[in-house]
Amino acid sequence: MSLFSYLLPLFFPFLVAAFATHAVRGYALKRLLDLPNTRSSHSVPTPRGGGLGIVAALVLATIQLYGLGWVSLDWLMALAGAVPVAAVGFWDDHGHVPARWRLLAQFAAAGWALYWLGGFGELRFAGEAYALGGLGMPLGLLFIVWVLNLFNFMDGIDGIAGVETLTVGFTLAALIGLDPAPVLPGSAEVAAALAAAAGGFLLWNWPPAKIFMGDVGSGFVGFLLGVLALRTAATGGPSLAVWLIALGVFFVDATFTLLRRMADGQRWYEAHRSHAYQHAAQRYGHRPVTLAVLAINLFWLGPLAWAAARWPALEWAWLGMAYAPLLALALRFGAGLSHGTR
Repeated sequence: MSLFSYLLPLFFPFLVAAFATHAVRGYALKRLLDLPNTRSSHSVPTPRGGGLGIVAALVLATIQLYGLGWVSLDWLMALAGAVPVAAVGFWDDHGHVPARWRLLAQFAAAGWALYWLGGFGELRFAGEAYALGGLGMPLGLLFIVWVLNLFNFMDGIDGIAGVETLTVGFTLAALIGLDPAPVLPGSAEVAAALAAAAGGFLLWNWPPAKIFMGDVGSGFVGFLLGVLALRTAATGGPSLAVWLIALGVFFVDATFTLLRRMADGQRWYEAHRSHAYQHAAQRYGHRPVTLAVLAINLFWLGPLAWAAARWPALEWAWLGMAYAPLLALALRFGAGLSHGTR
């Protein structure tokens, strides 16, 4: 196979996402303008829904990969569950969709994906395999839906969700590609295509953002990463611990913030801006915080994810090393507190 055949799945989604996001921006300026309010982290009216460019790029790239024989029909069908998630998100970008209907669509899509993946019957951790039995399906559903919502919660400042998608996508694509275990084909290619699409989107979302990702993009990206994680974990590739490390910035901030808000008796289900990254952005600005996430992913979490994949018996240690400074940052910036810390 020619070098062009290998590079096309990278350049194609990058270019499609870049041009599609530009096209969406023209529409969004008229129909999807995000006005600043007390819960937002921006001060200038900005269009949202730019994640539709990522959706278009991934749909076309996945069909292309299927045509090349790199993505099986089962894998294609599992990934297709992201489309209704994106559709509900795009609807929500136009106007409020009640949380119960969003969750219903998310769980239905997750169930669809798990069906085509063959379920989630085994969990590997620290070099050991644990049969999940009847717990596999509910745990798999919860995992996919939680990763999906992580991206929705954490997509609150310019560039942060795009940078997370770019770095995590390429990190896991590399780890899957280098893994000697017989990972099912198509996983590394889809992860790389998703990262490339995020790169094209970032041309318009880099601080100061010209358009926001919106629910259409954050839900779509989170769903795909959650499904990718379960697929590789079930087929001898990078375990869930590796994914938890790579996604550490989002997992720690979102989970810690949610638990603290629940413990404090706050209305945790309502929109807010009390995540650590939001407090940090209020103090330092969007670009420094997004660059900090980029640096953490490249120089801290990426190497630790590789170490966890290389020496899985020590996954507890790698996970602890990854999360300890992230928890310290969450505490430092007052994650879950309405006023942050001084």
